[in-house]
Amino acid sequence: MKHSLPGAARALVLPLGLLAAAWLPAHAQQGIHGPVTPEQRATAQQVAAQGVPLSELTANAPDQYTVRRGDTLWSISSLFLKSPWRWPELWGMNLQDIHNPHLIYPGQQLVLERSGESAVLHMRRGADSADGAPGETVRVTPRTRVDMLGTGPLPTLPAHLLEPFLTQPLVVDDDTFQRAPRIVAEANQDRVLLAKNDRAYARGPADAPLLMGDGLPRNFRIFRTATPLKDPVTGDILGYEGRYVGQAELVRGESPASEHTLPVPATFDVSASKEEIQLGDRLLPEPPRAFRSYVPHAPDAPVDARVVTVEHEDSVRYVGQHSIVVINKGRRDGIENGHVLALLSTGPKIVDKTDEARQRIKLPDERNGLVMVFLPFERVSYALVMQATREVKVGDRLLNPK
Repeated sequence: MKHSLPGAARALVLPLGLLAAAWLPAHAQQGIHGPVTPEQRATAQQVAAQGVPLSELTANAPDQYTVRRGDTLWSISSLFLKSPWRWPELWGMNLQDIHNPHLIYPGQQLVLERSGESAVLHMRRGADSADGAPGETVRVTPRTRVDMLGTGPLPTLPAHLLEPFLTQPLVVDDDTFQRAPRIVAEANQDRVLLAKNDRAYARGPADAPLLMGDGLPRNFRIFRTATPLKDPVTGDILGYEGRYVGQAELVRGESPASEHTLPVPATFDVSASKEEIQLGDRLLPEPPRAFRSYVPHAPDAPVDARVVTVEHEDSVRYVGQHSIVVINKGRRDGIENGHVLALLSTGPKIVDKTDEARQRIKLPDERNGLVMVFLPFERVSYALVMQATREVKVGDRLLNPK
């Protein structure tokens, strides 16, 4: 199918559940779902008027499908379309029935109708509500009511895949990390490691001591020594990634030294620990919880990026689907939340054994899958691997999706 549609037709999709959950921390709130952009609605309206060519349907596209718990918009799209990321077209095929593609419920039945060279998708349901929620007219009588869990909109992608990386990664320059307050002691002097509910003492730099007061931070995240993030192409240091180890609350500020007294460090209570906290670990203020929208879409400008690291175990060299990677492009390069990129496995360099000269050659890069950016920093970004047919490794290439 030629791309005669608006640019949103080439937008790619995150599983529906993740679209609903990605307004973090709204995944814990009911009734919050992903937005429908004007571009996506325009695409859907155009497709709704003309249908989708039969050539764009999968070979085994079902005549009808009943939505089940655990489905995602991605998985439903892939049942009908060869390219599941072209979700506005699937939505357009049933625009009259699905008013908001982020509100699709278990029990709704999708019916595919083929006519001539095109196809349209309708919904058969016992519902007349404005938002498409399943419903029916019932006779009200006194009775015991039993509600089955999971009858709301399609469930989200497990929040643990993204949420830790929305609060835990820290990418800064080396000076910022070195100036961050450091833990200098703990209340129990015969120990050097701290955990949740322990009391710790910390000092800030001489020109910025840790103080308490209106408008000053009380909650902090604790990080281990920062690791440099090196560009696999240029070798440049793109930033330093702090290793998150816990959280702490400031309960008493620092007292500076005077003529007759020694300096007294600030007092913290450790409120959470991912691993044991050590002397010398750094503290940085807890950032405000922000609602983030992850409407998947292709970048407007050309992108040519590389995988910098695969997260988050030190011993891991390769990762796969639903893993996190860091790429060497960030906000300064135009990268934003929701950008979807095609992942290419870097072709290896080998010796041509059929050549008497044993010449070294490089095999072509091969399409591997898709990633979606969910946390951009200035020069790097965190992305979720949406699809992968083989392992993903440092140095793999990322380009605009086609």
